[in-house]
Amino acid sequence: MTKSSSWNTVAGLWLAVTTVMAGPVAGAESSGEPTPAAQRLGPGDHSLTLKVGGLDRHYIVHVPPKYDSKNPVPVVIMFHGGSGTARGAMRETGWAQKADTEGFLAVFPNATPPDPTKPIRFSSNGQIWNDGSGRFHAGQKNIPDVAFISAMIDDLIARFNVDRRRIYATGFSNGASMTFRVGIELSARIAAIAPFAGALWIKQPRLDRPVSLYYITGDADPLNPFEGGVPKFATGAASRDMASQPKPAAREHVITWARLLECQAEPKPAPASPGVTTVIYSGGRDGTEVRFTVIKDHGHVWPGGRNQLPESLVGKASDKFKATDAIWEFFQNLSKITSTRPL
Repeated sequence: MTKSSSWNTVAGLWLAVTTVMAGPVAGAESSGEPTPAAQRLGPGDHSLTLKVGGLDRHYIVHVPPKYDSKNPVPVVIMFHGGSGTARGAMRETGWAQKADTEGFLAVFPNATPPDPTKPIRFSSNGQIWNDGSGRFHAGQKNIPDVAFISAMIDDLIARFNVDRRRIYATGFSNGASMTFRVGIELSARIAAIAPFAGALWIKQPRLDRPVSLYYITGDADPLNPFEGGVPKFATGAASRDMASQPKPAAREHVITWARLLECQAEPKPAPASPGVTTVIYSGGRDGTEVRFTVIKDHGHVWPGGRNQLPESLVGKASDKFKATDAIWEFFQNLSKITSTRPL
């Protein structure tokens, strides 16, 4: 991609989701508000549709082969990055495969494009989350993404035996920023969140119920600058669209959330591994905590995932860390705490 042509794709590329477009997922289709009579579904991939705020909203749920409707199961919601897709996030992150081995529902919602009447295209009609920043069409039109996710959770509960105390959210880039927003505005429903390479855009956030956080980022991410500032491509070219809205430093999101949970002011280091450092803010309300992992020399790529964009845009990927494995372990370690949460 040349520098001149890259400006037509800045809105999607600076978020740099490493996905490509895909066709529809085989499986059951539904529409309308979720009801107790919603069709019960079994193992496999199911593409589902809800009507929210006058818009048709879509999501994929991956049900593991050993799913038994007699037993409640956890849910992990994975938000794709800017200009990405639910299907692409499935391929990129490995959450569906993790669901198969661990026995939870892996859920992949789709954001909205600027023009719903036209085909979804990464470069010209990419899907963006209303992450609270006010950016792009989703923020400017105030697309009701939080209402969509709440309705999606209702739909999941109507169709599956969901462990309501163990509903988690994670996401990449713009999807990570959406994860922050959902963690705040749906804190009564979400037990913990794990955003990768995104920003907490919500001003003066408040939690109705404490939600643990695991924030992960690379220290060489050109599109989520570790020390904050204007996102740039790995070539050094700045994003013109984002020049007026610099991103906060990564540690600011972590410190803000630790204060929300009333954690101890000083973090403690976790056991280190080559190229990866982690600190823990413990002692939060109701046993919650904040973890912060920094991956050395890692760019804007889902760690351990399948990158499909050039290094000139997103930077290099480290092989020292697998985000999906680490995030699931974090969620699992919190299960004793979340299992006692009132519904």
